[in-house]
Amino acid sequence: MTGQRPWRPTRRLLADSLLAAVAPVAACGLALGGLSVWTAYGNAGTPASITVTDGKVFAPTGTTPDTAAFFRITNSGGSPDRLLKVTTAEAGDRGLTLSRHVMTSSNTASDRTVSSVGIPAGRSLAMSPAGFDVIVPVRKGGWRAGDLVAFTLHFERGGAVKTLAAVVRPGQDRG
Repeated sequence: MTGQRPWRPTRRLLADSLLAAVAPVAACGLALGGLSVWTAYGNAGTPASITVTDGKVFAPTGTTPDTAAFFRITNSGGSPDRLLKVTTAEAGDRGLTLSRHVMTSSNTASDRTVSSVGIPAGRSLAMSPAGFDVIVPVRKGGWRAGDLVAFTLHFERGGAVKTLAAVVRPGQDRG
């Protein structure tokens, strides 16, 4: 073993090794710091917490096959949620539709079917004839003012929420 020199690291090899070790540690520290700030400012949130109140269904008029239902949806949680669909046994196998009324440039309203409705964290959505509603097929025999109709609202994160809606005459739905 004569003539062999012992191995000695070079400056370049030391610098490259140090950089290889520091880069992942710095990335983890940056990520941890960012998540800590995000959580400290309340953005990590709590799960969505959905309540449904003030359910109303317009009493059908004439021979119209459909009517509308409205609810107040409150998300008291720290994360947003989405209303995906509404169901009721009263409609049989006919489906309910989420819709939104939109004013056109000629001051007329049109219904647009929507696939879901967002419920922001810490906010409420009050469905109304001028905004979001649920199009409900009228059951055979219809409903009269004062009847109660059972609905289930299905949310992306909050799951299924059961509620009752009172049948009211259009125009008398406040209060």
